[in-house]
Amino acid sequence: MRLRDRVAMVVGGGQTAGQTIGNGRAMATLFAREGATVVVADRDLASARETVAMIEAEQGRAVVQELDVRDDGMCAAAVEACVARSGRLDVLVNNVGIGTGDGSVTRITDEAWDLIYEVNVKGALHTCRHALPVMRRQESGVILNISSIASICSAPILAYKSSKAALNALTHTLATSNAKYGIRANAILPGLMNTPMAIESISKARGVSREELIATRDAQVPLRGGMGSAWDVAHAALFLASDEARFITGVLLPVDGGQSARIG
Repeated sequence: MRLRDRVAMVVGGGQTAGQTIGNGRAMATLFAREGATVVVADRDLASARETVAMIEAEQGRAVVQELDVRDDGMCAAAVEACVARSGRLDVLVNNVGIGTGDGSVTRITDEAWDLIYEVNVKGALHTCRHALPVMRRQESGVILNISSIASICSAPILAYKSSKAALNALTHTLATSNAKYGIRANAILPGLMNTPMAIESISKARGVSREELIATRDAQVPLRGGMGSAWDVAHAALFLASDEARFITGVLLPVDGGQSARIG
């Protein structure tokens, strides 16, 4: 019960349909198992409700919140609803990211660039803008941004990579400017993960089988066993959200089986 009596909002708590569990759903489920009341926020209400149903089947506490992070007003309303319902907000997880239309400098369109930044960076700005006043009044709180090792490693996905690097910078600023309020901010940088967003989406886009894609990605991970799972991200998030990490802020934590250790 490491999050007993805490209220956690997992933005992106639904998931792409697939054979495995996604990061948002795994984090929401694990937080609830550890005693938190979880607000499962997602623009896909059907998927968010599936997450809540899974939590409630384990006698956990969770509610659904419709949220499109591009809409600042919806972000304000989501935080207001959370506080009206529970009286507080202890943990905010920004687990939203897209790479739609990404490409090289000479190929990517302005529209694709703007959309990726609007979701990946401005979305976190919106949620933090409204969560921080609540956490400052409480003089406590945790913000977790789900970035990517693409932000620190070589990657051909220009807008995604640079937007996640911007999210890292936002995390640093959140940490340094809110430490005096007792608020911690950290980012998790997943590597190659066996999640529906990765496997189902990429296999479809590339026209290859799931099995072929999984084998290719497994072979790129230094740590024996191949890709990680959403539960690896969830356990890292649980640690950073808990009091065990009370002296940790401003950290960019790779969860990648050693991929980013190859830098240099």
